[in-house]
Amino acid sequence: MLNETKKSLQAELDKYLQAEVSFSSYYPGMNVLSSDLYKEQLREILEPLKKQSESDMKSFELYLDTIILNMHTKVKKYKKSIYFDNENIKDIQNQGYTIPFYIDEKKNIYILLGIVKSETAI
Repeated sequence: MLNETKKSLQAELDKYLQAEVSFSSYYPGMNVLSSDLYKEQLREILEPLKKQSESDMKSFELYLDTIILNMHTKVKKYKKSIYFDNENIKDIQNQGYTIPFYIDEKKNIYILLGIVKSETAI
């Protein structure tokens, strides 16, 4: 499972680095982009939450949005990603999930690579 997760995240990073795709802004005008994998995984997380409780889903989304909107101000607090051996890829831990993101320092852009159930061990 962990190897599959690493491969999926690496594929998204490669798409960005090789300019194969143009990722969309998390919010218009922001320097945070979200990969297709991130959007797909987020949908897979939100669907069961919505069935369980729409207010829980909205609460999860709101808290996640708050973290992502403010991530650029706290980037130094995030640890190097468990999925990559690269100092420019960090992990955000949120409510049992890990969000690996790539920091493109030249373009001042942050790429949300995915959102996966947190791993307790590598």
